[in-house]
Amino acid sequence: MEQETFGSYIRKLREDNKMPLRKLAAYLDIDQSTLSKIERNERRPTKEIIPILSKVFKIDIKDLKVKYLSEKILYEIQDEKHGLDALKVAEQTFSYSKSRKK
Repeated sequence: MEQETFGSYIRKLREDNKMPLRKLAAYLDIDQSTLSKIERNERRPTKEIIPILSKVFKIDIKDLKVKYLSEKILYEIQDEKHGLDALKVAEQTFSYSKSRKK
């Protein structure tokens, strides 16, 4: 099973809502060509578009953030020899850090 990318998810939302590329690009305050590249995974989106997408498509911001962050993490570690090991250590460190803040 292939995981849907953030860009293809945005395209699916836009197409399911019968929204032209130019209209969503205007909402996001970016060029149509930039949005097209994001949808084709040729350009990385910025996190600033997440709340706008959430509002425009009336979807949970948490789901968008999780999809965005998971892809961002993958992009950073996918070509690293020890990427998966680093991710496991980061998860442990994150859990430890969260428990100390309580």
